[in-house]
Amino acid sequence: MLNRIDLNGKLALITGAGGGIGRATAIRLAEAGMKLALSGRDPAKLMKTAALTGRPLDMLCLPADLTTEKGRRDVMHILTGHFKKLDLLVNNAGMALSCPFEEITEAQYDQIMAINAKVPFLLCQQALPLLRRSDCPTIVNIGSVVAHDGYPLQAAYAASKHALLGMTKSLAKEVAAEGIRVHMISPGGVMTDMIRIARPDLDGADMIQPEEIAEQIAFLVEHRGNAVVDEIRLHRPGKEPFGK
Repeated sequence: MLNRIDLNGKLALITGAGGGIGRATAIRLAEAGMKLALSGRDPAKLMKTAALTGRPLDMLCLPADLTTEKGRRDVMHILTGHFKKLDLLVNNAGMALSCPFEEITEAQYDQIMAINAKVPFLLCQQALPLLRRSDCPTIVNIGSVVAHDGYPLQAAYAASKHALLGMTKSLAKEVAAEGIRVHMISPGGVMTDMIRIARPDLDGADMIQPEEIAEQIAFLVEHRGNAVVDEIRLHRPGKEPFGK
């Protein structure tokens, strides 16, 4: 039997909240009454997201470069100073790279692994003490179908998302006994600025919308039963599921 969780007044930290899936998720969770901490590199984009929720006074904007130790420390320090617990962490921030395998530089590889795999790993570590104070502690990592199905020109991106998938599954089993749920959503092509950069050849007509991912996140947080969903893979039927 599924228990329906009342999200009103609960707190979510969303990374990459300046647009795309992060912004859609912020709007959806705000509609459910959640308080939000929004993280991203661009303060103006975060402020726009807060305004679009219709509840900017309930939003905490935390501009930071999460690839740096200082950025992560500052976000968690401010978050802890304002709130005593955390109910939901959404690791959404990411980057894409479309490049022939032999042309990927070491710097590009290090950057994409840092943003897509290392940052979520470290934020999960830092968030766990706060999540343990919640009665519905949840982590949702945003992956990609590319972690399963490799595509040409996306070797580094696929490697980073595969690493995120492995971490998610291991962490989920490690903290399950504490009641902490850890999920991975692996979408196909989502119509965001990132996909426009990675795949400029796509027109986006048949792609997944960010709001669809936001609905999945809300469902995972609101519904808790005996069954545990470790991963959700989303793509359009009959369409090649290009990575998020």
